[in-house]
Amino acid sequence: MGTVNFYDFNMSALEQFFVTRGEKKFRAQQMFQWVYARGITDPEQMTNLSKAFRAEIPQLFSFDLPQTIKHLSSVDGTQKFLFDMGDNMSVESVLIPSGDRNTLCVSSEVGCNLACKFCFTGKQKLLKRLSVSQIMGQFLQVKQACPDQPITNIVFMGMGEPLDNPEAVFASIEILNNTWGLNLSRKKITVSTSGLVDKIPLVSKSGARLAVSLNGSNDRVRSDVMPINKKWNIKALLDACLEHYRATNDKITFEYVLLAGVTDSLDHARELYHLTKNVPCKLNIIPFNEHPDSGYQRPKDSAIDRFQHELIRLGAHVLRRKTMGRDIFAACGQLNSTANKHPQLETLSQ
Repeated sequence: MGTVNFYDFNMSALEQFFVTRGEKKFRAQQMFQWVYARGITDPEQMTNLSKAFRAEIPQLFSFDLPQTIKHLSSVDGTQKFLFDMGDNMSVESVLIPSGDRNTLCVSSEVGCNLACKFCFTGKQKLLKRLSVSQIMGQFLQVKQACPDQPITNIVFMGMGEPLDNPEAVFASIEILNNTWGLNLSRKKITVSTSGLVDKIPLVSKSGARLAVSLNGSNDRVRSDVMPINKKWNIKALLDACLEHYRATNDKITFEYVLLAGVTDSLDHARELYHLTKNVPCKLNIIPFNEHPDSGYQRPKDSAIDRFQHELIRLGAHVLRRKTMGRDIFAACGQLNSTANKHPQLETLSQ
């Protein structure tokens, strides 16, 4: 039997792995502490393990991480990484600084099946659902590459639909949260969905925060820009969000992309407010970040301001997302691992 990748195991899976091999369950806690809390993968440095067990580790586990193909830095401090996922496939991850917070936006899939029209990732069909080690590898490689920007928050908002890859995503969340390992509060972890209604209870159970890409103030508009709405309409989605709130007491974040002439009118703002006013939430409005062949335009600043002020006037809790990393195609909706889709990046320093 060959080795298995250590980073594919959450705590319960690792305990089971050891038990089936006649080892004690607590070996899992010991190894989590060495590997995640201390960053040690050399068995000889794991001094509280017996010599006999240390000798077995190289035959049991590999500690391989996805390799970094490209690392780009924005003028605003945003860092973007392109990671090799094998078989000529790759994903992008973004580290976003904001005051004393550093938020890592991780990918869960190579490409995406949901085909939201405004999203650059949606231009790539789904090629691969990432493994736990490929998700964890993004975190660990960025952590090592950016020691002066300690990661405080994780958002599953990169390439792919997280709830289309639930097993790997929620196992990763368990590792990120584990007290023997990375010990990141579940309240610092956010899972974003385009509206896979039947999977939202998994977010509730995980303890992570929920963000929902709404992006339409009525079913006609939302179905046009987000085909998933034809399967689960806005009412079904909002009902699931209310159930999530009742189960967790956590407010939902509704993300709303402003597309010029499509979703940015004052009537849209009023519809959006009345849609969401009975769901404990905040509205995160996101001016569209243009990318090749998108077919949409970013609204003028005056239109964005009017939209935001109308929501505030109506009494909504509304935030306007600051656009970060546009110069390196790292802004919301711009991630796409097909390098020739944005060749201007080739001229930037790695």
